[in-house]
Amino acid sequence: MKKLLVLIMALVMALGCLAACGGSNDSATNDEATKDEAIAGPDTEKSEGVMTYAEYAAAALDSKVVIEAYVQGKQSWWDNKGTFYTQDADGAYFLYEMPCTEEEYNQLTVGTKIKVTGYKTEWSGEVEIIDSTFEILEGNWVAEATDVTALLGKDELINKQNMLVSFDDMTVVSIAYKNEEVGNDIYVTVSKDGANYDFCVEAYLTSAETEVYKAVEALKAGDIVDIEGFLYWYNGVNTHITAVTAN
Repeated sequence: MKKLLVLIMALVMALGCLAACGGSNDSATNDEATKDEAIAGPDTEKSEGVMTYAEYAAAALDSKVVIEAYVQGKQSWWDNKGTFYTQDADGAYFLYEMPCTEEEYNQLTVGTKIKVTGYKTEWSGEVEIIDSTFEILEGNWVAEATDVTALLGKDELINKQNMLVSFDDMTVVSIAYKNEEVGNDIYVTVSKDGANYDFCVEAYLTSAETEVYKAVEALKAGDIVDIEGFLYWYNGVNTHITAVTAN
């Protein structure tokens, strides 16, 4: 009887070891798959009839454009229209008031790949796509911010328009609410190397309840900060801030 119990216990321990070893290998495989997916990045091949970013950038204003990109930010939805920041491996696209239902807007989460057909236009320097239609494609990618600090004050900065970007060691000059009303946009003037730049906390993108809105409210003149945001353009660089870190 004692021998039987010993055999049973040994069998149980052996099975437990096999299960544990199997679980460990599965975990390692999953980790490697996640790592490979992150390295792969966004698709660089475009479908037939879809423009590369270079072709889009070269297209004339008011011309029809067809692009593929990944949603990186969602600014607002109202009256069955949504406004989005999107990006591919080479550049970014601002989709202004793209027709979509509220259900479709909710489906277009950050990282979602879409194909968009619309018209390229410009408003106060901001190049955008309007009167568009879209379809959701297979694929998911979220961009990391590109450091463009060295491009401040240079003509080349506009080539990064609408991308998720970062700026290091910016000095806060002033902060003001739009119409002096808390909850509205926050106008943030920052300086670098003696030049001032007007950035913005866009309330439709990052409302008064968000961490970034509260963090900017707490800043004061003279603070040194790192900033991330979408490189929006309004008569010059007017970054829509999505993160701020005090140094």
